Amino acid sequence: MSPVWRMGILLIILLVFCDLTPPRAEHALAADPVTQAAHEVMFGSAEAARDALEFMVKRGRRDVVAGLILSLRFNRRSDEPILETLKTLTGHDAHTWHLWMLWQEANGQAPPHSSYAKLLIHVLRRVDAGFAVFFRERWGRPDSMRIRMEEIVWGGVRAMTGIPSLDNPHMQQAAAAEYLRDEDLVFGVAVKGDARAYPLRIMGWHEMFNDTVGGVPVALAYCTLCGSGILYETSVPGRDGPLVFGSSGLLYRSNKLMFDWETLSLWNQFTGEPVAGPLANSGIRLKIRPLAITTWAAWRRRHPDTEVLALDTGHDRDYGSDVVYKDYFASPNLMFPAVVKTDPLLKQKDYIFGIRVFGAARAWPLAAFAKTPVINDAIGTRKLVLIGDADTRTVRAYERGEWMFQAGKSPGKLRAPTGVWSVTEAALVGPDGAKLPRVAGHIAYWFAWENYLGANATLYEDR
Repeated sequence: MSPVWRMGILLIILLVFCDLTPPRAEHALAADPVTQAAHEVMFGSAEAARDALEFMVKRGRRDVVAGLILSLRFNRRSDEPILETLKTLTGHDAHTWHLWMLWQEANGQAPPHSSYAKLLIHVLRRVDAGFAVFFRERWGRPDSMRIRMEEIVWGGVRAMTGIPSLDNPHMQQAAAAEYLRDEDLVFGVAVKGDARAYPLRIMGWHEMFNDTVGGVPVALAYCTLCGSGILYETSVPGRDGPLVFGSSGLLYRSNKLMFDWETLSLWNQFTGEPVAGPLANSGIRLKIRPLAITTWAAWRRRHPDTEVLALDTGHDRDYGSDVVYKDYFASPNLMFPAVVKTDPLLKQKDYIFGIRVFGAARAWPLAAFAKTPVINDAIGTRKLVLIGDADTRTVRAYERGEWMFQAGKSPGKLRAPTGVWSVTEAALVGPDGAKLPRVAGHIAYWFAWENYLGANATLYEDR
């Protein structure tokens, strides 16, 4: 889908489904007492807001807490009256929106009042009318949501277009990519002999490409906040053509919610599943394909005929090395709230390599590869060998059958009792031509993996 067509579709959507005039306060939300009180806290006069908070305290129910926490994010007056009301209703004492969002994630026993959906939509529309397309009234019902609506937050950018995807982007031959330094990191993708490199210094600004590699339609869903770039196949059974994805501008637990242009459903970037909208209960899960983060020099050595993203993306961005998200990547802190269970081995922004296949999930701390660049392990009942470089965030995983592997004498080689095996993007190739297939996985910050998969995953420990 070309950018021109896409913007045309967006304009039609906004004209048909969104009232682009500023909503009048008295007609913005239904007039039941709780709904009206929530609206007054957000948008009413100081006196009306005070009366609304008193009403909530006297009513004494926690179902208004989500709306009060939302108010902290967008409140233009003192937060103190809202904070005092929250403390009275919950018994919990916190002093920032961020901390209250953490409390809310950890305390999801009771759903918010039915007015919350309308309140959230109303607030997001005031930020950017485009957000309304994700929450048309019939889509905001609990039966069309697979995530908690009260944990959806604005990511600070415009709806749909604030982080523009690169669709069938302009590629060039390696020799022409003079803008790249040898140490620049790239997402390396190879499908059926078609090798492509997508530099992180460009993808950090766009967080999504839709492309066809080796004849296979794919999308790279890169969440800079959670450090994960995941390559998905975009052809889905039962649909006429591949889905085309973009970044919605919304977040869930410090992970971006992507969307597809065909149905405008919201998708979890980390799991490849639709979580809100028409496809929420479809049972779709996008297939993950292998990719590798590595240096431009290392990828070019392995794939001298590779193509690479050109700088002329059609967007005005500073694509310099170590520019995009520089401060965030260097900080141990998260930008948006997400609960992280502590682990003695890992801090919240330590990198892991995660695999979800064969009915199981397992993570390997990236630091483990600094000790042992070749790890023989297993996931579920399936035996694996992983080859990693902690400095460049490069990890490739393969099935290993009954063999135990060791590092070879040169890059791209492994030793086993049967002889020397070659490491390719698709498989390990033995001296007799036998092949052991590659297993798809991806790098991520620990907090994101633990938040979405920690309860159902195991962690490799090299003690």
